[in-house]
Amino acid sequence: MGPLSARLLMERGRPKSDRLGKIRSLDLSGLKLLSEHLDPKLLSRLKKLQELDLSNNQLETLPANLGLSHLRILRCANNQLGDVTALCQFPQLEELSLEGNPFLTVSDNLKVSFLLPKLRKVNGKDASSTSSQVENLNRELTSRVTAHWEKFMASLSPEDGAEKAQEDFVRSAIRDVRYGPESLSEFTQWRQVRMISEELVASGGTQMHEADIPEKSLKATAAQERRARPAASKRPDDAPPNLSPSKRMCNSPLAQMEGRPMGSGGSQPALKLEPLHFLQCHSKNNSPRDLETQLWACAFEPAWNEGHTRATSQTVATCGGEAVCVIDCQTGIVLHKYKAPGEEFFSVAWTALTVVTQAGHKKRWSILAAAGLRGQVRLLHVRAGFCCGVIRAHKKAIATLCFSPTHETHLFTASYDKRIILWDIGVPNQDYKFQASQLLTLDTTSTPLRLCPVASNPDAYLLAGCEGGCCCWDVRLDQPQKRRVCEVEFVFSEGLEASGQRVDGLAFVNEDVVASKGNNLGTICLWSWSQTWAGRGSRSTVAAVVLARLQWSPTELAYFSLSTCPDEGIVLCGDEEGNVWIYDVRHILTQQPLLPAVPQAPTQILKWPQPQALGQTVTKTMVNTVVANPTFTYLTALTDSNIVAIWKRH
Repeated sequence: MGPLSARLLMERGRPKSDRLGKIRSLDLSGLKLLSEHLDPKLLSRLKKLQELDLSNNQLETLPANLGLSHLRILRCANNQLGDVTALCQFPQLEELSLEGNPFLTVSDNLKVSFLLPKLRKVNGKDASSTSSQVENLNRELTSRVTAHWEKFMASLSPEDGAEKAQEDFVRSAIRDVRYGPESLSEFTQWRQVRMISEELVASGGTQMHEADIPEKSLKATAAQERRARPAASKRPDDAPPNLSPSKRMCNSPLAQMEGRPMGSGGSQPALKLEPLHFLQCHSKNNSPRDLETQLWACAFEPAWNEGHTRATSQTVATCGGEAVCVIDCQTGIVLHKYKAPGEEFFSVAWTALTVVTQAGHKKRWSILAAAGLRGQVRLLHVRAGFCCGVIRAHKKAIATLCFSPTHETHLFTASYDKRIILWDIGVPNQDYKFQASQLLTLDTTSTPLRLCPVASNPDAYLLAGCEGGCCCWDVRLDQPQKRRVCEVEFVFSEGLEASGQRVDGLAFVNEDVVASKGNNLGTICLWSWSQTWAGRGSRSTVAAVVLARLQWSPTELAYFSLSTCPDEGIVLCGDEEGNVWIYDVRHILTQQPLLPAVPQAPTQILKWPQPQALGQTVTKTMVNTVVANPTFTYLTALTDSNIVAIWKRH
């Protein structure tokens, strides 16, 4: 498509007219337009234009001087836009569509809310929730910039010139003041910190209080509070908790904890974990009364770009019902929510891919795989907020999935059809779509529940906790067979009669030690992969070399998944009473003592907060999944009553 012409605009404009100045609606979608094709001199003649459709083109930017001051509806879906600041030229804009622009981020969504004060809908959804996020960020950053000003001014000497000092303050604030998730840092530094700092300097350092926040912000907050109060006040004392569909901040004292010594390891100090947020972000129709939606799995996004080995993220993905949510643990903000009507998501897993754009630029994408009842894997580009691929992986539901730790495009899927399949999802093509290929099929004799590549050799062996036991497969791709049966089954007590017991928890604590659960009532086993494998010989059933047993809940209920923090030597597991059992097993990893006769008690049991701590009545709730990020800074637990709980370690 070449440059636009007046004739084309009149052909595509409505109402039909021989004068550009009378056109009110213009459809320029699907013309393969580039940014340079948008001629400001020509488009500025559309004096009465109110609706413009630029979707399904190849636009990388919007010219900054289009002159469309009356524009109210703008559609720019499925382009290559990488920045939204040019939208400030449309102050009357009420509706905006930006789906399918893979280089736009969560920060850009917040920029849009700030730049367009009259915006009502973004991508077909109400824009008010994003406006509330902007206001919350503004309040917190205003407080932090003001505190930074006071500290900065106290450090000045009398010789420092006022003008230079003010310039230095703005620069230091931009450099040092931080708040919120890394994914929002571009926005907070672009808008909030710079502008708040400049406003503070202009006012001569007058501290900004709530009265200085625009009237619109206070009204929006007040309206939100009014909507929340009636439901809470009408609820009888024995009714279920009325948590906000988006988030409920919990400014409570520290959660009750029970610290216990670890037997031979001596006593360990209790961890200080403060409850931050309790969310109902998976509720049907955002109803706070929905306590039936089951939450199944969560996973922290790895921080690939931090540049150090202990990098970790505060962004967690959760799944349950028809939704996948991506949440910032510090603020409790739901950064993204993806819905698939008719689906029930059971598992999520992260990877990061390097993608080359049409312009030849390399971009690092965080990709989230989500799967469940329908046997399909959806590949979600989280920051852009859209699904860029669907793998029809199994004819029955997918119980769990995981990415290879060494091959970023290799994905294992485990299904109720009693098969585990290894896929190569590849990298997206120019249309940002995936074309997956099947590499291996692993047959099981029972439903696989947990997948775990062997930490010391993930390219060679895969462990799976199944309804019928703990099994292992050879997954080396240089072997000729593309369909394989279980190579060995591990049992956790002497004798073949121990075979066939369910293993519903499985994770490596370090490169050698495995934690597994489900084979013995009320205990978690720690066993050595290397010692077990070395003693295997040619047998197909092998007794695991158990190093220790950890005391856990004596419940007969199943499907409580355990997790580990290898860098911290921590094992975690929830229970039927709403507790989180925490084990510090570093002494076992370093000393590997002889198996004691009595299971070792947990280092600590994190109790579900009391009703008064939450400001509402909360009955005991089952914690079926608990995951912490690698540095154990944040802990996320999922309950059977549709609550995502987030704690922070101090």
